[in-house]
Amino acid sequence: MELPLGELVAQIRLCRICRDAPFKKPLPHEPNPVVVASQNARVLIAGQAPGTRVHASGIPFDDRSGDRLRQWLGVTREEFYDADRFAIVPMGFCFPGQDIRGSDLPPRPECPPAWRKQLLALMPQIELVLAVGSYAQAWHLGKDARATLSERVADWRSIVMRNTSPRILPLPHPSWRNTSWLKRNPWFEMDLLPFLQQEIRIRI
Repeated sequence: MELPLGELVAQIRLCRICRDAPFKKPLPHEPNPVVVASQNARVLIAGQAPGTRVHASGIPFDDRSGDRLRQWLGVTREEFYDADRFAIVPMGFCFPGQDIRGSDLPPRPECPPAWRKQLLALMPQIELVLAVGSYAQAWHLGKDARATLSERVADWRSIVMRNTSPRILPLPHPSWRNTSWLKRNPWFEMDLLPFLQQEIRIRI
């Protein structure tokens, strides 16, 4: 029997699979799943996984990456956190920890098979998926994913037109570590962002 959206989200927020029944190494800290589901939002932000600040606050994109993402979208913080405007469903719901260099680890692999399909099935009103980063793009684009993130984002026009229900728009991660990528690819700000902002405005 299919669960109502609110009940499924409640189960996700109690999830401990990555700690108690992990595929490989268990999560090294207490899980804190972060997800914003909606029966009204027409835009879904499919990110990677929470970082340290989001892990502490429980608020998605509550960091400098979120500031940059909101700039890309052309929305205010109030608009961004309105669940009637945006659903925010990362590939991994919990902060995955960091490697020896202090970089965030990949999203936990337990989340998508456990929750993603059934969660998205309960949000059929979504018209636009923003696939932020390589892990979200690989899942949402599947066989249509190109070899590298740069190639996928550069191919955004054909990708967004090829997938119509919902449309999928690939984006780089808004981390400030990607500033050099943005400088090397000025077309992103000149061509993709105006299109993105127009698509957002007609849906929120």
